[in-house]
Amino acid sequence: MLKHMTAAAAAFLFLCGAALADPTGSYDVVGENPNTGGEYQGTVSVSRTGQTYRVVWSIAGQNYVGTGLGAVFENDTFRIGGATPNDAALSVGYISGQSFGMAFYIEQDDGSFEGVWTYAGSNKVARETWYPR
Repeated sequence: MLKHMTAAAAAFLFLCGAALADPTGSYDVVGENPNTGGEYQGTVSVSRTGQTYRVVWSIAGQNYVGTGLGAVFENDTFRIGGATPNDAALSVGYISGQSFGMAFYIEQDDGSFEGVWTYAGSNKVARETWYPR
């Protein structure tokens, strides 16, 4: 089953036309709250810190800090691992107050990153998009 999931993930990235550009930089972020469905806006910065990414969201006057891993689509294979300039997807764990959460983003043709996120104990998932600044 894992082999099929890996092939499906690779096919998804291929079909999305992942640009394989360096995900580091500054973005405008637009997302939705999983509890209320309400929209939020802010900024997010992504920097490479060795084999990981440091991701900092600034939303409504608060900062949320996360650590991410990368993923590359190479030779018809989806490869996950440490941060590289070729990453077309990011998996991020973050801290919010006394809680934590996780998110997953895939690069789109226009250079934005589209993703989903949730937090500890939630049974809901919300969408978030990063637009290059």
